Amino acid sequence: MTAPPDRTPAEIQGGSCVDDADLLVIGGGVNGCGVARDAAGRGVKTLLVEQSDLGAATSSASTKLLHGGLRYLEQYDFRLVREALLERETLLRAMPHIAWPMRFVLPHHRALRPAWMLGLGLWLYDSLGGRGLPPSRRLRLREDAAGAPLKPVYTTAFEYSDGWVDDARLVALCARDAADRGARILTRTRLIQARRAEGGGWEATLEDVETGARSGLRARAVVNAGGPWAAEILGARLGQNSGARLRLVRGSHIVTRRLFEHDRAYIFQNGDGRVLFALPYEGDFTLLGTTDLDHQGDPSAARCTDEEVDYICAAASEYFATPVRSADVLWRFAGVRPLLDDGAGAAQAASRDYTLALEGPADAPLLTIWGGKITTFRKLAEAALEQLRPRLPGAGPAWTAQAPLPGGAFDAADLPAMAQALRARHGFLDAAWAQRLLRAYGTDAALLLDGAGHDRDALGQYFGAGLTEREALWMMRQEFARSADDILWRRSKLGLRLSAAEAAALADWCETRAAAAA
Repeated sequence: MTAPPDRTPAEIQGGSCVDDADLLVIGGGVNGCGVARDAAGRGVKTLLVEQSDLGAATSSASTKLLHGGLRYLEQYDFRLVREALLERETLLRAMPHIAWPMRFVLPHHRALRPAWMLGLGLWLYDSLGGRGLPPSRRLRLREDAAGAPLKPVYTTAFEYSDGWVDDARLVALCARDAADRGARILTRTRLIQARRAEGGGWEATLEDVETGARSGLRARAVVNAGGPWAAEILGARLGQNSGARLRLVRGSHIVTRRLFEHDRAYIFQNGDGRVLFALPYEGDFTLLGTTDLDHQGDPSAARCTDEEVDYICAAASEYFATPVRSADVLWRFAGVRPLLDDGAGAAQAASRDYTLALEGPADAPLLTIWGGKITTFRKLAEAALEQLRPRLPGAGPAWTAQAPLPGGAFDAADLPAMAQALRARHGFLDAAWAQRLLRAYGTDAALLLDGAGHDRDALGQYFGAGLTEREALWMMRQEFARSADDILWRRSKLGLRLSAAEAAALADWCETRAAAAA
């Protein structure tokens, strides 16, 4: 096992001149990073630009699920559900450190769907997804621990399998894998414009959003993976028109202290046709969401409003015996999902499917990604490269289905033994610290701690909650983090644990390091 080469922000940005590329990918969300990873692994010279941090928008604001979408069955979207469920199995194998199976408890609400309908829907869900995870079953809540935090009126529930994923780490690890395979990842870099060039290919102008420095680039092909900004990029930046229409739907979530003791999740039916998830989160917390509201304006301005907090609290309190109140909220966040506008009346009914729109001549193709969901990102990226492959000479075949993400080359059953071995080598680690490192970095946790022995001070400055200077440097050098927010709220969720003073110390450290690198 060898460590990947260090990559400082200055080296990543590369000064005022950017080398030419076969493929320019616009957007550093899960789809863009997935495409860059797939392309780099096929031998395609790839460059990705992201105007902010990787996964800073939609891709770090999901409900963190690898799922087929149980409610999509009511929309008769069986193909999407089946594709997503099969991908769920593929991804659980590829990233056992950041994704794992989870059981979901669906209480039967007598005023809503009948029990036979829920049972039939879950049987179909099991059938579409194969038998990789345990099947659904019926629960008597008065005899099961899942009933303890619920109101006594709920006596019956159904339990089924789906998956959990750390969405922001998924994005960072895809970018890391792409870079290790030869791609260049430029964060805080905006595409100013790109136009088809005489003789083929594209000519693009890029801008460093922090310094204002501009650079030029020639690329054979372009992928527009701008997510909620895809339409704006297509028109204003690429000078193209499209008949596709995006529907921007805001999904908001809240985080509270842990509301129940077991490790299963809940899915609650709401009277308005939506569902609400209550998920175990980061050990000591519960994640509640999501909403589905049409969003107007800049996607980067999306915020979880007080009204949405009240809605989530009321929906959860319909089921939990102890009401959830706005005063219980420790953190709130929102993201804008870019959904294809299929004419659905309600936002929650809009399709979560994706479309890949390939246009232009063979010597200067443009592929725009419309829609999508986190569970199908790998399949989407593979399909995108298969469409582009005839126009990218030398591009190899599909490869990602059997390839683990960095740190993921192990079996999930080995995690307890890995934690024991890590603690034996580094006596300063307690059980929670060791588990967090393994859940974030998998087998790379050993590389991160290499040489520290039993001396915590060997890891440099200690910021609190198990975060050290060595780990912060790893996030910067291997995962493209630049700021304290990148570290505390995307590469980790340690922002929930650090005090204000500890977070400020980390921010000062990041700023000092950035100034020294300038």
